[in-house]
Amino acid sequence: VVFNCSGDMDHIMVATFFKGLASTGAWACFDEFNRINVEVLSVVAQQLQTLLERKRAQDYEFDFEGSLIFMKPTFSVFITMNPGYAGRTELPDNLKALFRAVAMMVPDYAVIGEIKLYSFGFEHARDLA
Repeated sequence: VVFNCSGDMDHIMVATFFKGLASTGAWACFDEFNRINVEVLSVVAQQLQTLLERKRAQDYEFDFEGSLIFMKPTFSVFITMNPGYAGRTELPDNLKALFRAVAMMVPDYAVIGEIKLYSFGFEHARDLA
């Protein structure tokens, strides 16, 4: 599941989302996660830490935010961020610790095109790309 985050999200909405993900064992990617208000992110960090600790301990039945849930161990959460844009917040340290950073960049389409043309047998692929 991919979900586009906004500044209108609150901790109750995110907790409800987490309950559904954990109960079904689904994966979710929260796109532009740093658009969420920093006050909400602080609570979300505690919620996610609770879920991940239970998962590590293989304790799949527990009370989460007032509901008894049965977590499936395939449950996982991923985030994307676009730092440096207006309206984006810095993640709290306790939330940063829950994710592994991966840097992305725009691919060089000319090089990709050249390699594809060579693989199709073109002898002058560099000129064509």
